[in-house]
Amino acid sequence: MTNPSAVPSAPEAAAEATPEATPLVRIHRHGEGGHVAELILDRPEAMNAVSGAMAAAIGAATSELSADPSVRCVVLTSSHPKAFCVGADLKERNTMSDADLVAQRPVARAAYGGVLALPMPAVAAVDGFALGGGLELALSCDIVVLGDGATVGLPEVSVGVIPGGGGTQLLARRVGWSRAAQLIFTAAKIPATHAAALGVVDELVPAGTARERALKIAEQIAANSPIGVRSAKRAMRLGLDVDLAAGLEIEDACWRATAFSGDRAEGVRAFAEKRPPRWPGR
Repeated sequence: MTNPSAVPSAPEAAAEATPEATPLVRIHRHGEGGHVAELILDRPEAMNAVSGAMAAAIGAATSELSADPSVRCVVLTSSHPKAFCVGADLKERNTMSDADLVAQRPVARAAYGGVLALPMPAVAAVDGFALGGGLELALSCDIVVLGDGATVGLPEVSVGVIPGGGGTQLLARRVGWSRAAQLIFTAAKIPATHAAALGVVDELVPAGTARERALKIAEQIAANSPIGVRSAKRAMRLGLDVDLAAGLEIEDACWRATAFSGDRAEGVRAFAEKRPPRWPGR
């Protein structure tokens, strides 16, 4: 969530779209087999401000992708050249009653939680503004690529709430408690170079190239065993907040899930035959 007055208006080119005309989010498949799925935030007339309808669309899209075994990596992008997502739609929020806000909360949680719970790796490609819920969507991905010239932040306390899409938890896990506290408590909006230096994001690239770079990373991921990659992500996520002994048990269970899989058999066979593997994905 963020204050629309804190960011510039959408360019005239983006303003051609209307809420009725846009699908809010779109899924585009890349490459042979469509193993890389691009999840495109597509409400450019509002700089991808997350309305209730858009939150529901994100939740539905992530459910669809999660259930598709052919998807090996998801890339989260924006159709707006100067904004990834500026956060919650405060114009809509201003018209809502307390009961409306309570009713919308599970929808919002399903949107952000849907990105976080994707069983395959997710890469965020961020150019332009990523504020409030926009930054939280990016932080819900496993890898964040940021274009130089972007602006990021969690300014929710400036409008009387807190980051409620995972921001208080995910940012602290990335940068540590004190750095996250400073960014959240001050409602600061910081430039890309500062975000990269703090570790908010994983890779800084020239402005306008974040999508290209994120898709390249996704292609590298998708070339590997889908069973292996999903199992590695599961082991890492489940082991993040437990002690080492418990983490190693989680790792062992995930290893067993791969060791007797069709992917493991094909990987070893392909290595012996000196050819690229043809992953069965089972």
